[in-house]
Amino acid sequence: MANYNAPLNDMHFVLFDVLKAHSLSECPGYEDATEDMVRAVLDEAAKMAENVLQPINQQGDIEGCHYDPETKLVTTPTGFKEAYKMFAQGGWSGLSASPEYGGQGLPHLLKIVVDEMACSTNLSMGMYPGLSHGAIDALTLHASDHLKDTYLPKLISGEWTGTMCLTEPQCGTDLGLIRTKAEPQADNSYEISGTKIWITGGEHDMVDNICHLVLAKLPGAPDSSKGISLFLVPKFLEDGTRNTAFCGGLEHKMGIKASATCVMNFENAKGWLIGNENEGVKCMFTMMNSARIMVGIQGLGLAEKAFQISLGFAKERLQSRSLTGPQKPNEKADPILVHPDVRRMISQQKVFLEGARCMAYWTGMHLDLSEKHPDEKVREEADDLVQIMTPIIKSYLTDDGYFSTDQALQSMGGAGFTQDWEVEQLLRDGRIARIYEGTNGIQALDLVGRKLMIKGGRLPRTYFNKMKAMIAELDNQDHVKHCEKLLETLQGSLMWLAAHASKDPEEAGAAATPMLKLFAITTMAVMWATMANVAKKKHGDGAYTDNFYQGKLKAADHFFRSAHAQAGYFKADIEAGKSTLMAFADDEF
Repeated sequence: MANYNAPLNDMHFVLFDVLKAHSLSECPGYEDATEDMVRAVLDEAAKMAENVLQPINQQGDIEGCHYDPETKLVTTPTGFKEAYKMFAQGGWSGLSASPEYGGQGLPHLLKIVVDEMACSTNLSMGMYPGLSHGAIDALTLHASDHLKDTYLPKLISGEWTGTMCLTEPQCGTDLGLIRTKAEPQADNSYEISGTKIWITGGEHDMVDNICHLVLAKLPGAPDSSKGISLFLVPKFLEDGTRNTAFCGGLEHKMGIKASATCVMNFENAKGWLIGNENEGVKCMFTMMNSARIMVGIQGLGLAEKAFQISLGFAKERLQSRSLTGPQKPNEKADPILVHPDVRRMISQQKVFLEGARCMAYWTGMHLDLSEKHPDEKVREEADDLVQIMTPIIKSYLTDDGYFSTDQALQSMGGAGFTQDWEVEQLLRDGRIARIYEGTNGIQALDLVGRKLMIKGGRLPRTYFNKMKAMIAELDNQDHVKHCEKLLETLQGSLMWLAAHASKDPEEAGAAATPMLKLFAITTMAVMWATMANVAKKKHGDGAYTDNFYQGKLKAADHFFRSAHAQAGYFKADIEAGKSTLMAFADDEF
């Protein structure tokens, strides 16, 4: 069994050499985020992921969570309670949270890197504090002072966990269809009644209290998403009384079996309003946007672990001889890495992983700049980039992260299909990331139907200006030409969309997914060109091995080998329009 080793060199290279992330320490509130401090935190995070989270991952998958219908309680797998306690005591739950309530106040970018390690080694475990982080963000921005003072310190310390309760049996994406009700009470609380499904961490045994953030409708509220409010409904009330919010059962899932996915029944449960009445969706989006970036990191993290396993396997598994003659004449056969098709699968994983990591960290850095940079113009530009990149990070990293993990399994042949190796679990665990927190199709619609249109189309203008500025810093003229051509392809497709979608909204719907993919490929191109530019300049400086730098340069070349073909396909798909998609009558399928 191959063990995970945190890719610290790759992480450091992107953070400090490519992004100059240590410059965040110049922002008010981030003064402690120096390069030395960030390196030290990542070293400790690697130890936590490798030594605490990784050892219980497979056993957690085998055991799963267990529900007791009499007590309505959920038991997590062996070792999870102890591992979570170590995670919380290490301060990882409050890494980027406000120091005002006990958090460390470090950059979101640093948390993203730590999340990657956690997702690589134990996605199920990582989901419990992950949902808490979203609850922390929502309470910090929207809750009353009393709710903040009561709940944030415990959530940030990890003593309590949080949930996000949106979906109901009859509705998911269309939140206007929810039926959960909130009845005002004389003490300014509300009685919450209804059923929520697919609630991550809705019930478990790792903490003393669970804080549910629940969407519900007030009496007389508009019968649409504009009539939804957000409420905090704790498992235990402030006086220690058990609230009437109970788990009604566990979902039986393809993967993430150690993550308790619950049916939650709220039976006149006591709750408190977060934010203003009928502005629940606005408040919840604070939580969801945070969660969407994290879900993208899940795809990246799982793919990294799968890559490490499949690469190690390909170097050790002896089968057949190289097409050019024996490479290991003293062995009975050559390692399968000598075969072009295996190498194709391994190289595709490397190119995706390293490019996606740079793209995700770049987005995370702009999230920090949008909140902390002293210059309002810089904050505005950074926020534009985060808004347009959030659906791209969520969708592209989970789609292609899943495909990359599948390539890892395929490259291992029958071994990859067995539980002797962890890749089959990683593939099962990763499949959900393309669905929850808004399916990837919904992410594409968010990009095309909202992000490209808001603020008078300012977001794509900011994006193109940023990409062009980054290209202007490149020395490799071949890479410059590649990036400029891809930007041209993307701009042409956007012009086609603008001309057709205004006349027919179904054209926008048909174009949404390939448009998101085209944005992703174009962004990835600029990231790879930038990494190659840095690697060439730094080659021979001794910071990393020659093989490390050469690997970056060759990976960039390999990316551009097929980038235009991919972009051309997505452009053709966009401009083919809706005609063949919508041509079928329902009974013709």
